This record gives sequence, C-alpha cells and structure tokens, in this order.
Amino acid sequence: MATTVSDRPGYGQLLRTPGAWTFLLPGFAARQPFAMLTIGIVLLVQHTTGSYGSAGAVAAVSGVSMALFAPQSGRLADRFGQRAVLLPGVLVHAASVGALAALALAHAPLWALFLAAVPTGASIPQIGPMVRARWAALLGAAPGRPASPLMSTAAAFESVTDEFTFVVGPVLATALCTGVHPAAGLMAEGVLTLVGGLLFAARRSTQPAPRDASTTAEPHRSALSVPGVRVLAIAFLGIGSVFGGMQVSLTAFAEEIGHPGVNGLLYGVFAAGNMLAGIACGAIAWKSGPRRRLIVGYAALTLTASGLWAVHSVPLLAGLGLLVGLCIAPALISGYTLVEALVPASARTEAFTWLTGAVALGQAAAVTVAGQLADAHGASTGFVVPLAGTVLALATLLALRSRLAPRSAGRTVARGIGHREPVTVD
Repeated sequence: MATTVSDRPGYGQLLRTPGAWTFLLPGFAARQPFAMLTIGIVLLVQHTTGSYGSAGAVAAVSGVSMALFAPQSGRLADRFGQRAVLLPGVLVHAASVGALAALALAHAPLWALFLAAVPTGASIPQIGPMVRARWAALLGAAPGRPASPLMSTAAAFESVTDEFTFVVGPVLATALCTGVHPAAGLMAEGVLTLVGGLLFAARRSTQPAPRDASTTAEPHRSALSVPGVRVLAIAFLGIGSVFGGMQVSLTAFAEEIGHPGVNGLLYGVFAAGNMLAGIACGAIAWKSGPRRRLIVGYAALTLTASGLWAVHSVPLLAGLGLLVGLCIAPALISGYTLVEALVPASARTEAFTWLTGAVALGQAAAVTVAGQLADAHGASTGFVVPLAGTVLALATLLALRSRLAPRSAGRTVARGIGHREPVTVD
C-alpha cells in the first residue's frame, strides 16, 4: 500500500503527540548507558586478564543473561506496569556492575567474573522496549481507532535515539577507560543507569495500562508464540552479531595498529551511519511495506558486512563501517514496525524485549567467537562473525517471510493473546 506525505506525517507531528515529551526526555537519559556496558566490560577485563577471548566471554555471559531475562521483564511490565519492574531492576544493576568491576580489579578467577556478569546482564533495564510500548499505547490501534501512520515514524525515531547512544556510549566508555581508569567506563554505566532509570520510572502517566488478567478469557501466552515474532527474533540475532563482532574486532584492530584510542572513533562512525539511516527512514514516505523493506535492508546489510574481514586500513574500515551502519537501521526499524502489526498491546512490551534480547544474544555469541578468533588469528578474522550471522539470518527471513504478515481479518495472532484487524505489511 502506497503511503503519501499527507497521511505519513513526519517527526514534527510525532513530537507534538500529547504526552510524548513526558517520557521521551527521561527515556533518552535512561538508555544512554546501555551502549557502554559491553565495551566497558571488554576493556576492563582485557586490561586485567590480557585476553580478548576472556573479555569477550564475560561480556557474552552478560549478554546471554540479558537475552534470557529481558522477555521476562517485558512480561512483568505488561502485567504489573513498567515502574514496578524498573525500580528494583536499576538498583540490582548498579550493585551488580560495582561487584563485577571490583572482582575484575582484584584479578578474581574467570568463573567469579562469570557469576557477577549474570545479574549484571539480567538486570539491564529495558528502557528502549518500554519507550516503544509507550509510543504504541499512544499511537497504536484500539477499538474504534485505527493505528496512526505515525507508528512507523515512531519506530524510526526510536532507532535514531538508540543509535545515538551507540555513537556516544562506546566513545565515552573508551575515553573513560583509556584516559581515567580501566574501570571508569563500567562504573559510569552503572551510575548513569541508576539515575536515568529512576527518572524514567517516575513518569507514570504515559506507561501502558497493566494487563488485567481477570478480563482475559484464556491464560496469557508469550509473545514468542506469534510465528512472526520468532522470525524477527532470528533476524535480530543476526543484527546482534554485527554489533558484537564490530565491537570486539574494532577493539582488537585498534590494538594491533598501536592506536587503541581509534576504537571509539571507528565504532562511532559505524553507529553514526546507523543513526543517519534511521533519520532518513523516518522522513521518507515509503511506498513499500515494512516486510519488504526488512528483506531488502537485510540483503544490503549482508552484502556490506561481507567485506569487513578484507579491510586493513583505518580510512577504509571507517568507510565500510559507515556503510554497514547505514544498512542496519532500515532492518531494525522495519522489524520493530512489524511488531505493531503482529502483536496486540497486551503483549507488546514483551515482544519488543524478545527482539532486544535477540540482539543481545547475537551480540553475546559474536563477542565470544570474535574474541577467540582475534586472539588466535588476528583482528581481521573477527570480522567474519558479522558476515556469518547476517547470512544465516537472511536465509531464514527469505524462507519464512510469509510468517511476517497476518493472514486475514480477525485472525488470532497467538492463542491466549487476542485478535487483530489486518495491517498492511508488504
């Protein structure tokens, strides 16, 4: 279905949505530290152990823990409200980050770092999915009200906001770790998460209403029971492999050439490409649906990632990293937009956290494998990981693309979740 400028409003109208600014500003502050965590762990543990493999493994444990617990956090937020989940979560996270940093500096055995990484990852506040759920509550379909055309713009806006954190976060964490103290980046992440999370939790007026179990005819089922969400999760695993592979491989590359500080710059360029593409995606009046955009964007991402391993100079790596970043945002935005078409409001926060968790899981696997490859064969081999992850995910998308669209009006999206009107996704 073609979309015209008149029925596809832009960022200006989106930001004039009543109540939007009450959660946008605290949400922006609360998500800033998120991009600092993995790189903060990698830089600290590599400093204390001398091994990228060990550093990647600790970061991976944190990522896997987040991937496993994030959907449960989303379900609890859907059921009891976001504030009830955020308040204890940010407190546990700040304490866990402090414990992990202290153990690393004390040269504790690797198993102790793994143990500390579990609660560190499990308690990461899911600010991004919660903000997306608030947008969906303001703009999404409801009885007697169609979904707003601003939903796609909101998805693009959130992608831009996320990617801005990945421009600022790694650069800030790297600067703190290399210029202040090896643990400074990780400790700053814990403090900023605590402060930002408490500010966001205080904005109660715009949080989606908790699901009332007493009015549901059948027990609530996981958003993962929606076939399309499972397909999107696999796609987001591949995107996570790009983030994780780039973080470790760029760090190892910067060390190899004797300029560790260039790591933050290279990753910032990569994330800047993602942010710029996100801005463009939100401003364009698309004539194709999000499913088609997802597949095309993912094919472009796979193509650009295929050349990373062969590049050995800073300017070329920065240029190709920029292209890779430009291809990530269309895939991410299209995937998040499809959630609104596939999942009802009562399970939407959980659905968003499954996707966020999939990115974290892919990132965790990537930092582990890329770290081992970089230790054994040099930084360039670590860049094979993003290629492998995106190839496998693209093949899955192409094979199962039919599951990314509702079949008919009134179709049950997932047993126990409810019914929806069809939404055009092609």
